[in-house]
Amino acid sequence: MHSLLGDLLVGSLAYLGTMLDNLFAFASQLALTPREKFRSMSVAQSLGVVTLVVLAVAVGSALNVIPVRWIGLLAAAPWWLGWRAWRSRDATPAAVHSRRLFTTFAVTFALGGDNLAVWIPLFRASGLVRLTVVLGTFAAGQVLFHLTAWGLAGHPKVREHGARVSQHLLPFLYGALGVLVVIECGTLRF
Repeated sequence: MHSLLGDLLVGSLAYLGTMLDNLFAFASQLALTPREKFRSMSVAQSLGVVTLVVLAVAVGSALNVIPVRWIGLLAAAPWWLGWRAWRSRDATPAAVHSRRLFTTFAVTFALGGDNLAVWIPLFRASGLVRLTVVLGTFAAGQVLFHLTAWGLAGHPKVREHGARVSQHLLPFLYGALGVLVVIECGTLRF
């Protein structure tokens, strides 16, 4: 039997511990995006998180644990997107934005190896009541996540710097995120 306070604490720690890397990646993406596009970027990021939650619940329920190191193969997504960003540095903003929506989803999902490693056993070990509390905590965490990312990205110094280097920074940002995914997932361990 779990206490409500304990379940809230577990949910908060599981969310915060696994979403910190996503916070900085997402805030960086927002800093390179026009402010009027923040909402659509937030929706894409949230869809990535919802996909990870659904996958973690499904895998946990089926008892078929996907090795986290295989999730690291998703590092190909940010690397591919970084290559495309490099090739389209001079593309029109509308074309870049539509790719950024997919990129935001893909990066959120690709950075989700650590999320899955924590969330699958947590969700599997939770009964219906605890799972409901944990998922409610995740939803509240997601709101705070976006407020924090918007605040970081909306800071005048961050925006000014982002506007100056945005098209040249994206390829390197996605390349680094791909490396982070491989490292966090232990994909290259033999």
